[in-house]
Amino acid sequence: MDYSQAEILQTVRMTEIEHLDVRTVTLGLSLRDCASESIERTAERVRAKIERTAERLVPTVDEIGDEIGIRIANKRISITPAALIAGGAESIDDCVKLAHAIDEAAARVGVDFIGGYSALVQKGWTRTEGVFLDSIPEALATTRRLCSSVNVATTRAGINMNAVRRVGQLIKQAAELTGEQGGLACAKFVCFANAVEDNPFMAGAFHGTGEPEAVINVGVSGPGVVNYAVRQAPADMPLDEVAELIKQLSFKLSRAGELIGREAARRLGLRFGIIDLSLAPTPVLGDSVGEIIEAFGFERAGAPGTTAALALLTDAVKKGGAMASSAVGGMSGAFIPVSEDAAMIAAVQAGALTLEKLEAWTSVCSVGLDMIAVPGSTTAETIAAIIADEMAIGVMNNKTTAVRIIPAPGREVGDTVEFGGLLGTAPIMPVNQFSAAGFIRRGGRIPAPIHSLRN
Repeated sequence: MDYSQAEILQTVRMTEIEHLDVRTVTLGLSLRDCASESIERTAERVRAKIERTAERLVPTVDEIGDEIGIRIANKRISITPAALIAGGAESIDDCVKLAHAIDEAAARVGVDFIGGYSALVQKGWTRTEGVFLDSIPEALATTRRLCSSVNVATTRAGINMNAVRRVGQLIKQAAELTGEQGGLACAKFVCFANAVEDNPFMAGAFHGTGEPEAVINVGVSGPGVVNYAVRQAPADMPLDEVAELIKQLSFKLSRAGELIGREAARRLGLRFGIIDLSLAPTPVLGDSVGEIIEAFGFERAGAPGTTAALALLTDAVKKGGAMASSAVGGMSGAFIPVSEDAAMIAAVQAGALTLEKLEAWTSVCSVGLDMIAVPGSTTAETIAAIIADEMAIGVMNNKTTAVRIIPAPGREVGDTVEFGGLLGTAPIMPVNQFSAAGFIRRGGRIPAPIHSLRN
């Protein structure tokens, strides 16, 4: 599909007053050929391949952004789930060596984040993968750019409750190791149900085993554009017309993102993968999914009816992207990371947005409980139970759901924790105080739902 000059100029105008940016150009890179008999050799191969393949990524993407006039906020890399190439690891220290090699290579090529220190354990894990899981807290605490994820559930496999329990413990350990930074390591970790293989957004990005050797994926984020348009529309505009307005905007945003992605792939000599049109907010006022919801006619994000509004928003975004491109992938919907969205932070502080309402939202949004800070005294069992609830929503609805939760050491309800940059400021949210410990200790597996039998 050709791109007209008028269309490009119209999109560029969005960048001037409506916070439009291309949130990320992400290089997906397979490291499966780097595995060897020793972790030292694997680490060397990983470092060399990342540096060789991504050497021109950052300058090339910056050059394209300057030429077109659209800010490209982040340059990132996603890699093969590292647990799959850590076969030579005998200890936590061995896995951490691999983590450091990945992080150092990311620093050398100048990307903002590298995702894929990940494991897929929805049905169980090997001995090496068990060691790998135990290494995650230290790996995240001792690196800067590295991001990690664990997939513990799928609609076809059900929920691995042994993995859920273990992840709750890992999150607590990661928080304690970075207590002076408010539990920052937890902000780089995601627990998934139905994780996708081509997600360009951190912290959950990894390069799936069904993906090409190397591919360019693009994540476009335009909540400011949608927010501006909805607020300029008549207050009595019917909701079906609001949906059509958002769909048309999503079409234009997708086209701009695909133009940049295909050009980056061409210049780098790589394949173009997908365009992920996810409305991912930032702490900047106006660049907010919460404000879009409020613009529909709500006093605060979190009010009754806001789950329906978020469903409308997510569906319209997906329809606009699908109309614009045959390469739509990733999540493509609406993200709700509390600490990264000024309107959601204000709604939490006002008591309008609760953990339970956020859980309801996750049944219709792109991912799930995202950048949620809770008291540091929250137990590992309670964290695991929150994860289990979210995994159940994903499994039963055959969608991706995730949890990125920070039990901030030393913080209690009413406090805030400052992470800086895109991670923003997280108000500490109250958690139900009734125990789920007995349920979590049972372990085992929650079987897949009957509708998973589709063959």
